Amino acid sequence: MRGFVLGKFLPPHLGHEYLLQFARRACERVDIVVASLQAEPISGALRHSWVKELAPWARVWHLTDELPSYPHEHPDFWALWKASLTRLLPEPPDLIFSSEDYGEELARCLGAEHVPVDPARSRFPISGQQARQNPWEWWDYLPPCVRAHYALRVALVGPESTGKTTLAERLADRFQTAWVPEYARSYLDWRNARRPVQGICRPEDIPFIARGQLASEEALARQCNRLLFCDTDLSTTALWSRHFFGRCPDPVARLAAEQRYDLTLLCQTDVPWVADPQRNQPHQREEFLEMFRDAYRQRHPIELTGSYEQRFQTACQLVGELLSSRQKGSPTCS
Repeated sequence: MRGFVLGKFLPPHLGHEYLLQFARRACERVDIVVASLQAEPISGALRHSWVKELAPWARVWHLTDELPSYPHEHPDFWALWKASLTRLLPEPPDLIFSSEDYGEELARCLGAEHVPVDPARSRFPISGQQARQNPWEWWDYLPPCVRAHYALRVALVGPESTGKTTLAERLADRFQTAWVPEYARSYLDWRNARRPVQGICRPEDIPFIARGQLASEEALARQCNRLLFCDTDLSTTALWSRHFFGRCPDPVARLAAEQRYDLTLLCQTDVPWVADPQRNQPHQREEFLEMFRDAYRQRHPIELTGSYEQRFQTACQLVGELLSSRQKGSPTCS
């Protein structure tokens, strides 16, 4: 039996995931179509990638035809949809799985049988519109890939030995969420323990470090609880590359420019220097601070000063204000 699921997945939620798993258990093969319009608030390509992540066992298709969304919008509504779906699908389906009212008519149109799946939404009382309007309220109903999209990201940046790692860990504990360690530190410690080289870092390490930092952030964003604290980011990787090697690889610079954070906290140098095998510039901290101020100027970072405890309390207040503002309004995407 060939099953079929059609949806906008705007965004996918646990109700969708239940629907997809239901179809998987009932059929030998499942085709899923993500239908999108250019004017919709979340790109169709992103939704297509989400559904592929949620259903790697299925064939997932992306329908980009600018079709009407409701029958009253066009007299040939069902004929238009039938033509697009027939063109897209490699074989006609036997079963149509849906929790929507249109499922029965869609099945008739495609010559298939309709299988209703929790049409009353008693198990997962959520809609895509509710998830878009207030992802914080419906957080527990969002799959990890969608949580990563809506998570508020806080970047902790600054020169060496300014307390970024400790602060990230404390903030994550305070807000019961995840934090992203600096990938360069763990990678260089591992690499140099096995293959010591002259100097702590080499130019050829930069792209590898950048990919690792980004991969770590994206993986941990799927585990976070509304907030993700990042101990450094790709802009810092690019800054150090330019400082030590005179240039930053173009792919790393592009990735750094694409990253978006809801709050950037710049740690000042008014705390004691703590020696470390990977720290070798204690006399240049003030110079580096100016480099960070210049590099992050367009992100309008807020500078943290004072003792470690003062920094923590200030950061808690700023993060609390960020959460409050997003809970009251319509959140932006990460």
